[in-house]
Amino acid sequence: MMNEKIETIMVTKLITLSPDQKLGDAVEIFKSKRIHHLPVVENGKLVGLITTYDIWRASYQPFVNDDTLISDVMSKKIVKINPEDKVGTAAEIFLDNRFHALPVVNDENDLLGIVTSFDILRVQFKKEYPDNVLFKEEIDKGINIED
Repeated sequence: MMNEKIETIMVTKLITLSPDQKLGDAVEIFKSKRIHHLPVVENGKLVGLITTYDIWRASYQPFVNDDTLISDVMSKKIVKINPEDKVGTAAEIFLDNRFHALPVVNDENDLLGIVTSFDILRVQFKKEYPDNVLFKEEIDKGINIED
């Protein structure tokens, strides 16, 4: 699995923001979609990444509110990965840097997808245990186990 290409596990149906959107937009997406990382794009090019951690950190600033621009809070120095890179490369980056998401871009910096540490864990787990039985009872009852 670690020698497979990132493109085999990356998420390609992305929710993105533009730098001129408001912080409140990101907060709403994080709450409703239960995700933690949003790529920020301009004309299809990756320009930043905003995370729930960025919002938490910004919340301690007195001038930050729901109308603050994404560009004022997003991370601009981002580690990116290419779809041809190996899953093991992403895993190593996650372990070395203690973060959990890598935007996937081509050589022109066009956003193609995103891969998270959760994606790697999920794919490996599904390979080992194709018939998920853990928490099956709670899922069948409609109980949300992630809360």
